[in-house]
Amino acid sequence: MDTPRWNRRQFVAATSLGSLAAVGGAAVSARAAASSAAGKLAIRGGTPVRTASFPGWPIWDKERDEELVLSVLRSGVWSRAKVVAEFEKKYAELIGAKRCLATTSGTAALLTALNALDIGVGDEVLVGPYTFCASIQVILLSGALPIMVDTDRETFLVNPEKMEAKITPNTKAILPVHIYGLPADMDRINAIAKKHKLVVVEDACQAWLAEYRGKKCGTLGNLGCFSFQNSKHLTCGEGGAVLGDDDEVMDRAFAYHNFGRGGGLLGTKFRTTEFQAAILLAQMQRLEEQTQRRWDNAQYLTTKLRAIPGVLPQRLYDGVTRAAYHLYPFRIDEQVFQGVTRNKFMGALRAEGIPCSGGYGRLNEAAFIENTLSSRNFKRMYSAEQLDYCRSQLECPDNNRLVDEAICFSQRVLLGTRADMDDIANAIGKIYENRSQLV
Repeated sequence: MDTPRWNRRQFVAATSLGSLAAVGGAAVSARAAASSAAGKLAIRGGTPVRTASFPGWPIWDKERDEELVLSVLRSGVWSRAKVVAEFEKKYAELIGAKRCLATTSGTAALLTALNALDIGVGDEVLVGPYTFCASIQVILLSGALPIMVDTDRETFLVNPEKMEAKITPNTKAILPVHIYGLPADMDRINAIAKKHKLVVVEDACQAWLAEYRGKKCGTLGNLGCFSFQNSKHLTCGEGGAVLGDDDEVMDRAFAYHNFGRGGGLLGTKFRTTEFQAAILLAQMQRLEEQTQRRWDNAQYLTTKLRAIPGVLPQRLYDGVTRAAYHLYPFRIDEQVFQGVTRNKFMGALRAEGIPCSGGYGRLNEAAFIENTLSSRNFKRMYSAEQLDYCRSQLECPDNNRLVDEAICFSQRVLLGTRADMDDIANAIGKIYENRSQLV
């Protein structure tokens, strides 16, 4: 959809109290609207829109949280035991799964899930390229081949319209990533999986309490995987979890993460500790409130940003009932901004007191993929034709374009107030109004 070109008078009108209410019920004061549209940009020596900091992360309540960790310390039982089991039970209940297995990381969770579903040498796994590197690395570490499916630029997620054409007789699984806590189009993905008898492993490592048609992400496929790394909404520094309803599959997952014991299979050591579980139990007490606050603030911010010419917030799929927003992503139309590049825009936005980043890089062009495909082990496991087919699927033009366009706000920004969201919108509006200063 083409972005409308507005003059200054139209923009000020659209960001006034009455017009914002008409497009989404959000309100902004006349003073805020005027200040966003006037003055020299801070990057050019003007006064920044904001000087206050946003909330820090992680959040820790000394009075309430430390006793949980100290109780583990005093118990003398520090490796996996009853506190881990308590966390697994409560997290499974929270997400809506039958069972939960705690692991040392989200990467370990994904690797455990793939092994529990017997995905390995000779198999192909469909996956999108706009994600963290672990989503691809675990496929290669399992001995399987990642087959890239291009990204939908409007949603920042894997494009299901381009998925079915990638399926071959060797395709065994789909690994959809709910990147940034934005739920993927699971209706279409699951329909494709059912039609072609594929298993689905959800990478929900950034999607705690995100929902698709009222069900939590991580419960929509065969297995769901989560991360509890330091930046994550539910964190213990490092950690992860696998969730599922099939007892046989979850038994294999448990065996794999515990040296294969009890399952008669080859395994490794991905056991989490009692300390990690205690921290997670403490963090869980705030997760619902924080998730809802991010969701509410993101909806409010989206309404305001849509009123600014050339600003393109991410689009949620129709089935999304709540997104987690580990990052809040959007794009700008450089033509509407009179040729201002993404990097110049981000520099100006930071100068106005709004922290932002550029999101993920071109993972489909990552060196580790080619180095792995050309390694001695993979040449032994696959024919030259199979390896070349995998290479041929790395071309993802929509993803490459998105990487050059994306701008993101951290999850901690969305833990702020409505006034904080106003500051973000006012700063972006100010840049739009004074865009000629950046050309």
